[in-house]
Amino acid sequence: MKNIIKIFTLALFFFLVNLSSCSQSIPAQAELVLGTICSVNLFEGGTQKRYAAIFARLREIEDVMSANMAGTDLDRINRNAGIAPVEVDPELIAVLEQALYYAEASDGAFDPTVGPLVKLWGIGSDNARVPAQGEIDSALALIDRRDLIIDRAAGTAFLRRPGMALDLGAIAKGYAADEAVRLAEQNGVKRALIDLGGNIFAYGARAPGGSEPWRIGIQDPRDARGAYIGVLRGINKSVVTSGIYERYFEDDNGIHYHHLLSTHDGYPVNSGLLSVTIIADHSIDADGLSTSAFTLGYERGRALVESVPGADAIFIFEDLGVRLTAGAAETFTLSNTEYYLLPDAD
Repeated sequence: MKNIIKIFTLALFFFLVNLSSCSQSIPAQAELVLGTICSVNLFEGGTQKRYAAIFARLREIEDVMSANMAGTDLDRINRNAGIAPVEVDPELIAVLEQALYYAEASDGAFDPTVGPLVKLWGIGSDNARVPAQGEIDSALALIDRRDLIIDRAAGTAFLRRPGMALDLGAIAKGYAADEAVRLAEQNGVKRALIDLGGNIFAYGARAPGGSEPWRIGIQDPRDARGAYIGVLRGINKSVVTSGIYERYFEDDNGIHYHHLLSTHDGYPVNSGLLSVTIIADHSIDADGLSTSAFTLGYERGRALVESVPGADAIFIFEDLGVRLTAGAAETFTLSNTEYYLLPDAD
């Protein structure tokens, strides 16, 4: 199989206009952490100490929640599946509980026990392939959110059956982005742009002491990174996109297989959507909602988004139609004429 893997870790990009006049002692910093390139830009207070504290915090989270590093708390849960509960960091318990919330709300479309299926396909790695149907069926049999047992009092997590595995790739970066913003705010930073491989948080206003919103370009899902379909405006908002272009591979026949896998049939989701962008007050919600809404499809996905206070969405369909929730309609401007706004069906 010809293994062509293209990883677009940034679902969005920023319009940073006239920032040269802003007071910033140290420019944006970027490091490889959480399995991707993470960029932090602290305006009016970007000291080396503050950058170091944020990246140290991101590495702490990675050391607890990574499914791809040996010895993390998540790895220990997976290695003890079907054997015994594992005492883990309290913040992992909190993220697992939030993951289970979205698993229930999406009726399993989002499921933190998707690990066996993710590993089987290997999309985003050098081992990406189309598994045999029997392999897919075996992996699907190990996915069930109800078999993740959390004991908050004891501080433990347990997967009931051998072979089960957790993967928090659809929510951990959202938690990490929220933590980065918390540290920035705690250290007196007034404005910041946090980009954890596409999990974006626009903190504060765009201009010093003002109320001008940031302008965030929404990625064209059919084009190269940096091409956009329109511009979203926001202050103190997280913006996260899930789409068919983020991580994928093509087989020898040129068939495109993206990384958003269905927990029902085990194949890349076919929901009639190219991407879903979530705008939310908290990045952990934007992260969980983007995967859930994309997987559920427009009608059920929109209903889920609208059930979360402060959350909105931009849905891009395969026919290039675009639908917006009420809040997104007030802050998003479509500019790419190949796309068109669909009338609100609700």
